[in-house]
Parts: sequence; C-alpha cells; structure tokens
Amino acid sequence: MILNMRVILLTLGFVLLQLTAVANDQPNVVVFLTDDQGWGDLSIHGNTNLSTPNIDSLAEQGAAFNQFFVCAVCAPTRAEFLTGRYHPRTGVSGVSQGSERLNPDETTIADLFKAAGYATGAFGKWHNGTQAPYHPNYRGFEEYYGFTSGHWGHYFSPPLDHNGKPVRGKGYVVDDFTDHAIRFIQENRDQPFFCYIPYNTPHSPMYVPDRFFDKFDGVDPEMRHRDPKKEDVSWTRAALAMCENIDWNVGRVLKTLDELKLSDNTIVVFFCDNGPNSWRWNGGFKGKKGSIDEGGVRSPLFIRWPGQIPEGSKIKQVSGAIDLLPTLAELTDIPADGGKPIDGISLARELKGHPELKSERAIFSIRAMGGTPTVSIRTNRWRLDNDGHLFDMAKDPGQKTDVAESHKKLASRLLKQANEHKREMVELVEANADRPFTVGYAKHTTLPARDGIEHGNIQRSVRSPNNSFFKNWTSKDDSITWSVDVVNAGTYEAIVYYTCADGDEGAVIRLGMDGGKYAQARVTEAWDPPLYDKSMERVADSHYFMKDWKPLSLGKLKLEKGHGILRLGSRDIKSSRVIDTIGVELIRVD
Repeated sequence: MILNMRVILLTLGFVLLQLTAVANDQPNVVVFLTDDQGWGDLSIHGNTNLSTPNIDSLAEQGAAFNQFFVCAVCAPTRAEFLTGRYHPRTGVSGVSQGSERLNPDETTIADLFKAAGYATGAFGKWHNGTQAPYHPNYRGFEEYYGFTSGHWGHYFSPPLDHNGKPVRGKGYVVDDFTDHAIRFIQENRDQPFFCYIPYNTPHSPMYVPDRFFDKFDGVDPEMRHRDPKKEDVSWTRAALAMCENIDWNVGRVLKTLDELKLSDNTIVVFFCDNGPNSWRWNGGFKGKKGSIDEGGVRSPLFIRWPGQIPEGSKIKQVSGAIDLLPTLAELTDIPADGGKPIDGISLARELKGHPELKSERAIFSIRAMGGTPTVSIRTNRWRLDNDGHLFDMAKDPGQKTDVAESHKKLASRLLKQANEHKREMVELVEANADRPFTVGYAKHTTLPARDGIEHGNIQRSVRSPNNSFFKNWTSKDDSITWSVDVVNAGTYEAIVYYTCADGDEGAVIRLGMDGGKYAQARVTEAWDPPLYDKSMERVADSHYFMKDWKPLSLGKLKLEKGHGILRLGSRDIKSSRVIDTIGVELIRVD
C-alpha cells in the first residue's frame, strides 16, 4: 500500500512537473498604455523635440503598426482593448458619471489570461468603473494599484487604490506605478504573467519632476503643430518632459525583464489611448484628442517578442485596439472565446511574417458622448469623415483634399457603412444610459463626487466631474444624490468624507434613500487642510485641485434591495456654509 502510494505520488509529481514546464513555456505579456500621448510624441516617428529610445527600441526589435487606431478619448479605448469589442457594445460611451463603466457581463482580456493560469496585475489608471463589480479586481486582475477615475488631481504621492483599499502613493505616480509593476514581475518570474501598465500621463494636470522638465524649461520646440498659432508652447514643453519620463519608466521595465532573463519569453506591447491632448507636432495629421479625424485616433502600436516577431517588421494592415485581445490570445495560444462575439481580428500571422492584407477591412471611430454622435471610417487607404468627405490617406495624410466627388461609388458605400454602424452603436449607447451605481456587491462601496448630482447651491470644484469635489453647500435645501442599485440588502455604516472651515462646524449631515430612513451625525470638528502643492505643475491656471478629507461616520443605515435615489443632505445648519465633500462610503456591517 505504501509502495503503491509512493508510485502514485511520484506519478502525480511528474505530471505536475510537466504541467509546470508547459505553464512556464507560456510567454509573459506586458502591455503599456499611455494617456493622451499622440502618435507624434515619439522620436522614432521623426519628432526631434524629444528622445524616446526605450519605446523606440520596441519597434526596432519587434513590429511597428503603420495604421493602428484607437478611440477619440480615454475610457472607450480601454474598453476596446479589454474586450476586443467596439466600446458601445460594452456599456462604455464616455469618460465620466458612469458612462465609462464596462458592463459586468463582458469578458476581459485579463479574465482570459487568468483562466489560462497567468498571474494578472494592473498598475495605473483604470477608467472603466470604480464600484464592484466594475473595479479591476473583479475584471480578472488579481493585483491592482492605481486610481479608477479618468482624471487625477495631483501626481506626487496622491491617494490611490490598492486592491480596493485606500493607500497613499509614494513619489511621482508614473514612477510609483512602475515600481509596483516591476515588483509584480519579480514576484511572478517563475510563472506566466499578464502585466497591464496603463500610465496616466501626459494627461493633465501637467505635473512632471524637475529632472525631466529642466531639459525643456524655456526651450522653443523645433517641430511645431501644423498650425503653430494654435500651439500652447508651455503645454508642449510639459508634455514632452512627461513623455521622456514615460520612456525612462518603460526602460526600467525592459531592464527588469533583461535582468530576470525573461525578455526572450515576454511579449511587450506599447500603444496610446487617443491623440495628443494639445495642439503640438503630430506628423501633420488633422485633429487631436476628442476628434475622430486621423490625429485624434491614430496611435503607435509596437509589439516585441524576440525570436518570434521579426525585428523591424512593418505591419501595413489597418488595425485597432479591438484587435489586441484576439492577437495576444493567438500569440499565447489561449482561448479567446469570452461568450460574446468580438469585433477584432487576430494579426498574429502578420506579426510572424505572413502578411495577409485585408483590403476591404474598415475600422470605425465613433464619438457618442454628448451632443450629436459622430462617426468616421478608416481603411488601408481611405478615410471617410463624419461630414462625408473622403480622403486618400496614402497621398493626403493631412486630410486636406476631399476626393468624394471623384470616387462617388466608394464614398457612397463607406457612407452607408458609417450610417449603419452609427445607428447600431447609438442604440447600444441609449440602452446603457442611466445605469445606477452598484451598492453592496462588495463589503465596501465608494460613491465619489464624480458619480453624484448636485442640487441647489452646491457646485463642483471644477467643470470636469472626474476630478472634482462638491463645494458651496450653503442651505438645508441643498443636497447631493446618487442613483444606486442596492444588490444586497442589509445594514451599512455610512461615512461621509468632508472638509469644514473653522466656525462652520455644527451642521447635521444625513444620508438615506428617498422615502426611507436616514443615518445622520453632527459635524463637531473643523477640518480645513490646504490644497496640495502645485509647484511642480508646469502649466498656469490649471483647474485641478486636491486636498485631504476627513471621515465622519453617520452611523448605521438599513438599505433594501433594489434601485433608488440615495441623498446626502443636511439640517440644523449653524453657519453660512455646511461642508465640502469628495463623496461617501458604505460598509456592510451585518
């Protein structure tokens, strides 16, 4: 019996060793995604204003995509990368107040890699939902460090999120995110890992350390936007410095892979989420961030895998963020079936030196948030813009000459495709509008000011909801509401995060569902910290502000399951002002 057991154990051990060997043969994946960095913000694309040798090396040692397209703004690109599907299909239509949330029934690229036995981690700006089950820890990422909003008000040691818990960052955020990504790689060196590094720069605010900014301080950029009168040179200087910081951090990760002897078995991907966030040199393309013209949606894409992807490859096939999931799945030999049809195609054969130019393929760009939806189409040669103008991008990359009149059949066919795509996508956007915010899916639920609606005299601290707090609360008739879906009935501790100037304390703050009971507590302590230091911000008159907040427990609140309006209000006001607030937290206690 003992011998038989030993044989069984040895056999099991051999099988486990084989499985481990197979697992360790799986290539690792590192994905860099930068925020508001344009196609032109790289020296490999001819920009002599800056130097990006580490990012450039990915193209030199791997493949560069000549015609790769993302979305006009941040969250939609992230959704398309994560799912392989056009973003309106995923519930994402915009960048704030809930429109950035990726539907919980979507399968993400991290879900697929996790199911295949990979360690999964994300480090940086998420921007596809905050509350569970939208939080990255519920979307396939076992490890998460960063912030879930679309904007962040300060880049030096700000408040951050580590696996759903509030922490304080350490140093410049991009350096900090890289530190955590490197630690993740080191800790998982003996198993396959999927490491997603979505940096938040050069998105504003334009904070960057002196060691990177000094090179550009006071310098007039040699290469300028095609309409120099539009360019804010101070913004350009800051953006260039931030891009060189990104390059330095990419180099740190590449060096770590070299030191751990993992480079040959690691696929490294680099791309950007939209066009540049200011008018600066961008190859002469038309448009910037927010536009669905070439300059607003064209992105670099570099993929390196030594020994598997030929060095210096040029991929001519028109492609987009929707293609990354199927491509990486095929390269790593993991199933790409998430239960829903994907819009992207695998370009693994092209990457391995077997090009199959799909001449009829079209990539659609739609901007559905706010106002009238706009759509454009890009093929290998042509771009049809939202106004029906047709451009021969091989001859006219700057979109200066409309050739629709001389190519009527082509323009008519593309216009028909564009209208069909717009109609389908707009229907999906409308179907996903007005989704409530989930409460009680996890023990802790954060409802930030970003997701709330102000009533009465209350104002946002800045025009952008993503990075704002509520101020100017002056009346008992003022309130803040959140449309919520309580998914688990129960008793919750209600906490409001506030500041209050000396002499303004004394008001009673209360929180509850309309038509139900409230939890409430009196503000007994003034708390009026200064705004964070902005001396490292390189552009004047920024509207970004951040300060520390104090928690005030309002006591226990019983919530029934279902949809309703959660309201934060006040009574018994003792002064002309009540509190400023960054939001509330609900902690299930039963």
